Amino acid sequence: MPSNSELSLRHNDRQKYPEGVAFMDGQYLPMSEAKISVLDWGFLHSDATYDTVHVWKGSFFRLDLHLERFTKGLEKLRMSIPYSKSDLSEILHNCVALSQHRDAYVEMLCTRGVSPTFSRDPRDAENRFMAFAVPYGSVADADQMRHGLHVAVSNLVRISPRSVDPSVKNYHWLDLVMGQYEAFDRGAVTAILLDTEGNIAEGPGFNVFMVKGGELFTPEYGVLPGITRRSVFDLCREFSISCIGRSITPTELIAADEVFV
Repeated sequence: MPSNSELSLRHNDRQKYPEGVAFMDGQYLPMSEAKISVLDWGFLHSDATYDTVHVWKGSFFRLDLHLERFTKGLEKLRMSIPYSKSDLSEILHNCVALSQHRDAYVEMLCTRGVSPTFSRDPRDAENRFMAFAVPYGSVADADQMRHGLHVAVSNLVRISPRSVDPSVKNYHWLDLVMGQYEAFDRGAVTAILLDTEGNIAEGPGFNVFMVKGGELFTPEYGVLPGITRRSVFDLCREFSISCIGRSITPTELIAADEVFV
């Protein structure tokens, strides 16, 4: 047992990580070497933004839209990074290529960073960009995609859009995580949370759609304007299917002809 006076020069990390490649500080690293300081505002205060892109059979899905949303989020949070959208695209492609994953979950993120003096002023922190590619993971596994998900409508309320802009992807996930635990306790696989008006909002990592009478509906208030959500609107427009963003009550959702996420 080491005494309090003993100082280790290196951390012996016993954690297991998925196979993948990360980008940090201009370097491409194995996932096991991608670390941030415990003093980073992203860790201490969840002061960060991110975006995730899926790679399927070697191709990115609508990467341009993800890059646009990520850079707009940086601007709204008053963060800056030394990379253009073209640079970011190259970094993400390199992470996937080096990982050798044909199907990948790819994430780019920026934290407020660390203040060299541990200042309480966020303007003193040095913003930090990172990215990584790991094996693709989904809200549902293959069997659930075929046969459906058992989802619980939680009584928990999603963070108010008056407090946190839902168009900026963030790590304020405690409401979503506790909603998941509530769902597990009820024998469900995942949860759908309510908005501040008591209507359907979204789930942990997904938007919600309801089919009723041949029309498609999705919550509009206080939800992330997801790229997949936008793609559903685009496809509905292409095939002349009515798709409407509006408030949906829990009763309406339960009585729907079909629900998908």
